[in-house]
Amino acid sequence: MTGPASVRHLIDGEWLPGGGDALVSVNPARPTVVVAEGSCAVASDVDAAVGAAAAAAPSWAATGMHQRGARLLAAAEIVERNAERWGLELATEEGKTRAEAVGEVRRAAQILRYYGNEGDRQAGEIYSSPRPGEQILVTRKPLGVVGVVTPFNFPIAIPAWKIAPALVYGNTVVWKPASTVPLLALRFAEALTDAGLPPGVLNLVVGGADIGDAIVNHPGIDGITFTGSTGVGRRIAAAAAARGVPAQAEMGGKNAAVVLDDADLDLAVEQVLLGAFRSTGQKCTATSRLIVTAGIADAFSEALLAQARALRVGDPVDDATQMGPVVSDSAQQSITAGIDTAVTQGATVLTGGRPYQDGALAQGYFVAPTVVELGAAPVDVWTDELFGPVLAIRRATDAEEAFALANDSEFGLSAAVFTQDMTRALQAVERIDVGVLHVNSESAGADPHVPFGGAKKSGLGPKEQGGAAREFFTHTTTVYLRGGRAGS
Repeated sequence: MTGPASVRHLIDGEWLPGGGDALVSVNPARPTVVVAEGSCAVASDVDAAVGAAAAAAPSWAATGMHQRGARLLAAAEIVERNAERWGLELATEEGKTRAEAVGEVRRAAQILRYYGNEGDRQAGEIYSSPRPGEQILVTRKPLGVVGVVTPFNFPIAIPAWKIAPALVYGNTVVWKPASTVPLLALRFAEALTDAGLPPGVLNLVVGGADIGDAIVNHPGIDGITFTGSTGVGRRIAAAAAARGVPAQAEMGGKNAAVVLDDADLDLAVEQVLLGAFRSTGQKCTATSRLIVTAGIADAFSEALLAQARALRVGDPVDDATQMGPVVSDSAQQSITAGIDTAVTQGATVLTGGRPYQDGALAQGYFVAPTVVELGAAPVDVWTDELFGPVLAIRRATDAEEAFALANDSEFGLSAAVFTQDMTRALQAVERIDVGVLHVNSESAGADPHVPFGGAKKSGLGPKEQGGAAREFFTHTTTVYLRGGRAGS
């Protein structure tokens, strides 16, 4: 990157400067380096964006699904072609390693392709009627104007899995990305615009919580999809309910990995390490709780700690780096405070736990890979999402206790179970209450052709991705289809 990118807003097909407060995005590995800068949007920009989306909605909904999908397929080619360059920008702005960042950009292209081909899939249903000469059709229509609010941690993949289905099902979009990472939002919006998306179909407004609130509470918004913190998600859902519009919210997670005595130890260590520390633990599906049964606990902990201590932490654009910084100074402070609280409540730090004191790591927003062990006493780190590279371990006497501990959370997004016993695996499927369960793989991961979302307090509304996305971005019309009397 040669200099800071200019943050602009896409409204009715035009790229416009903002009229609000200054917006500065910095490199979390080198906070003195500015990655992107500009001005935030203001409330009048939201009004203009919603107005443009509403004006574009009828013609976009009337466009055939194959034609809408063609725009997504063209955008996928643009995204794929720029994967290396945009991946470098993503790593520089958000902090995940370059390999992960390039992979995320390519995943966005994959998502666009999946939904770009939606026109070749089932579009409705036909039912038999109890009345002769009649058929019952269930057809689908778009919601209208959809507000999309996305988080920092997957600045192109999460927008892709919301915006792609919204568009292909005939909705128009007003999108607010996380203001800490605007650059990849600009790139994604540019790709869709360059792919021939008509003006007003996608509108991008960048800003803080006030812009998100303006979208959520705008009377011209017909549905809201959100990914982020539980507190914000609940407020959005409440605001949507007050206006009588549907909301989809993917929220917090406190995801457990359960390692049973018969597990493949090497595989389990590798996958738990990836689940806890890849993307610096800044995934809603990251492994933040570990439950190990007694027979394997000592050997497993020893192997895990050795690998955690060996992780290479550093600048994410260095290909040798295995874990980069967290996204911001406030995130670093919050995570460090959470570790300190755990210690005061009785947790034992096995590795990490302290800020870096010197060198480049002390200058950036780095948090060491941290593993703490807990006893039976309540500790906040077992229940509260820190959203960083912190793993809390508890020991269980047997599988029954391990499954109970996995369920010991108000959240239910994802979990992982490591066992070579099919009976135990099937018991885990029945007993662990989550939206996504991995058997012998890390707790993180979401493929675009299958449903993604949480149980309990991790999610509100229909699931995302795959065919499940249609349940949110469309509503059904049940058509009783009957002709006139024969011969009349």
